[in-house]
Amino acid sequence: MASQAHSLSYSGCNFLRQRLVLSTLSGRPVKIRKIRARDDNPGLRDFEASFIRLLDKVTNGSRIEINQTGTTLYYQPGLLYGGSMEHDCSVLRGIGYYLESLLCLAPFMKHPLRIVLRGVTNDQVDPSVDVLKATALPLLKQFGIDSESFELKVVRRGMPPGGGGEVFFSCPVRKVLKPIQLIDPGKIKRIRGMAYSVRVSPQMANRIVDSARSILNKFIPDIYIYTDHMKGINSGKSPGFGLSLVAETTNGTFLSAELASNPQGQGAAMLPEDLGRNCARLLLEEIYRGGCVDSTNQSLALLLMTLGQQDVSKVLLGPLSPYTIEFLRHLKSFFQIMFKIETKPCGEELKGGDKVLMTCVGIGFSNLSKTDGRGS
Repeated sequence: MASQAHSLSYSGCNFLRQRLVLSTLSGRPVKIRKIRARDDNPGLRDFEASFIRLLDKVTNGSRIEINQTGTTLYYQPGLLYGGSMEHDCSVLRGIGYYLESLLCLAPFMKHPLRIVLRGVTNDQVDPSVDVLKATALPLLKQFGIDSESFELKVVRRGMPPGGGGEVFFSCPVRKVLKPIQLIDPGKIKRIRGMAYSVRVSPQMANRIVDSARSILNKFIPDIYIYTDHMKGINSGKSPGFGLSLVAETTNGTFLSAELASNPQGQGAAMLPEDLGRNCARLLLEEIYRGGCVDSTNQSLALLLMTLGQQDVSKVLLGPLSPYTIEFLRHLKSFFQIMFKIETKPCGEELKGGDKVLMTCVGIGFSNLSKTDGRGS
């Protein structure tokens, strides 16, 4: 199928994951030129090479060609195979960098995916494993991806620059996805969180919790922030602490925010009190943006709507992030699908920032490896 499909060309290193994930799902080969061609250190970085190796592991028959300098990449996707595997992620980026793409691909494998990822579980760049567990997994369940084998577990925490964390992810496979109608986000009913500290005093986590509650208690009484202090080998190789917060609404929407301390030896030391307060403010800002999917998972929701049955799906989002806007352009290139975008200014029924109602008809993508509708 892929050999006859029209190949797509791009230039530059931006949105590499989007292009490779959509290429894998659509079966269309992709060629990316001029990857940091003018940089002092040209070509693909270690974390991108690690991502390409991960794609090669989960697929069967992919063809990957990279030129000597690493500035040109040709990727002809194979079939999504899945199964049990392990992968050592680059410590330059968080495990979230790899996990976000696996969440897009995992439901369409031939065999249910069971993977152990090693590296940095929490950093300042990518969504942490805690946030993805609290927000992306419930979103996938809305699309009918759910079973006992659906789990994401932090076995060991790892902070940058050393890493040493370990995460286990398993996901069932599905033949088709359900269309969704997520139009009413509902009101915030509770806030949950996780304050973690590794290789520092366990008191740090308690100080974070107290300062975050000092802000959030003014708005809602039902707040519970767990503290997680891992010791010994489970605490990775570098010291650090951080907080992830998730607000749940009456209609089952999850909005998240997170902060992590500066990596050891980089930047000024951060007080746990400041981190707790700043993270609480970030959560309030995310709640102001609102919508039925938080800004981290906008592109995941839009992808699953695109791949759904040939039926109308609708989702109400907060303001679109630049990453999501580029993702919509890529969806048009790979799947020829256009979304109807209606702006909903904040008024009587919608509180907070301006919202966007996204509507599309799914392309009826079905997992060719599955013969029955249930998946396995």
